Amino acid sequence: IRLKNEDRLPVAVIGDGSMSAGEAYEALNELGDRKYPCVVILNDNEMSISKPIGALSKYLSQMMAGQFYQKFKSRVERFLSYMPDGATYMAKRLEEGIRIITPGMFFEELGLEYIGPVNGHDLGALISTFETAKSMKKPVIVHVQTLKGKGYEYAEGYLAGWHGVGPFDLKSGEFIKKQAQKSATAIFSEHLLELADAHDDIVGVTAAMPTGTGMDALIEKFPERFWDVAIAEQHAVTSMAAMAKEGFKPFVAIYSTFMQRAYDQLIHDACIVGEDGETHQGAFDISFLNAVPNVVMFAPRCEESMKFAMDFAYSYKGVSAFRYPRGAFSLNGEFTARPLVLGRGEILACGDSDVAIIGYGNGVGKANAVRNLISPKIDATLVDLVFAKPLDSELLEDLARRRKKWYVISDSAKKGGIGEILSAFLQERKISGVSVTSFEFSDAFIPHGAASEVEASLGISAEQIAKILLDDN
Repeated sequence: IRLKNEDRLPVAVIGDGSMSAGEAYEALNELGDRKYPCVVILNDNEMSISKPIGALSKYLSQMMAGQFYQKFKSRVERFLSYMPDGATYMAKRLEEGIRIITPGMFFEELGLEYIGPVNGHDLGALISTFETAKSMKKPVIVHVQTLKGKGYEYAEGYLAGWHGVGPFDLKSGEFIKKQAQKSATAIFSEHLLELADAHDDIVGVTAAMPTGTGMDALIEKFPERFWDVAIAEQHAVTSMAAMAKEGFKPFVAIYSTFMQRAYDQLIHDACIVGEDGETHQGAFDISFLNAVPNVVMFAPRCEESMKFAMDFAYSYKGVSAFRYPRGAFSLNGEFTARPLVLGRGEILACGDSDVAIIGYGNGVGKANAVRNLISPKIDATLVDLVFAKPLDSELLEDLARRRKKWYVISDSAKKGGIGEILSAFLQERKISGVSVTSFEFSDAFIPHGAASEVEASLGISAEQIAKILLDDN
């Protein structure tokens, strides 16, 4: 805006939870130095940055929000510039004494003006405050206090269940629960509790997602061993690397989408248990983790194999990353699960055609559905890759000799995904005559929606894949 010489005022909005992220302070640090005119609205829907101190704190905060105080402060500063040093010193100390019992001290020490706290549900107060902030021609923090879920009694306050809302009864506030299989998150949480009971060296961390990752039960039972570090994925990974160095076995539960924030820390410090998110697609973890040396990547296909995966993660003496869906697995006991062996896949069904359907993680369930849909016209071999890194070279070389058409199914990005990993394997081994077709996500951002609807829109539902295989063969 300054380079364009335009008369506009940028406004940024940030939640109090996001203020724990390092990038916010990097921006505030530069803003305090550059002094660009702007307004940063801090939406505080839990409590003040520091707890209010009775009526005096409330009075001072309200006073600081008015134009009278801001004009008075500006005029005093100009007046003090003409005063002797002693008078200036005493006046400055008085102002600092006022600021020290208000939430604005931190921001003003960074060189930013601070207004607030302001009632975020009082429209008149908000308009007046924003007009004041606009007129100051400086970088201003406007601290707005709100109540989460305001206006709907059942959702008001700190209630994690109302963060991502499914169907519910409007009158009673009761969620309409569907009868469904146990979610992979619940399996993870329950089995990690069992492991933590049995092994005192297990610790864990999540970054502001204790409920979504299933870590809430661990934090409640073992508050000295499991932590929520807020929106600070970089710190989560690095701190657990230190724990690993001290002989502990850390489980870091972070949504795949948010793990991208800690990629640098992963490369340098590396401790992770990846997870897909509810409203975030989490499609890129295979692609970016595969490039990191010394990371073992694997994925369970069902509830029982999930438990074996966690057992393997605990016993493995190195960095391991395993992915699982937020919802239930699509397989439900169709195949017997076995303990994981490093770098070993599994042939789940051996067909007599030239077709092999290779699934990874929850993709094995869809691969099995596709196999059933094309049978008996095509008797395909069904493979659970299990490990994306290291690959089961013996299984894959034998498969390449017997099956020349490989179809890959995985809930991940096609670029750098399982299909490209397998294609690179064949090229490196100089194995020719095998075609690899991937039904992973195409090179585009995935639209939001129900999984079945999104898959259909991308042309990768089980029925659509089955039709392609029947047409190809």
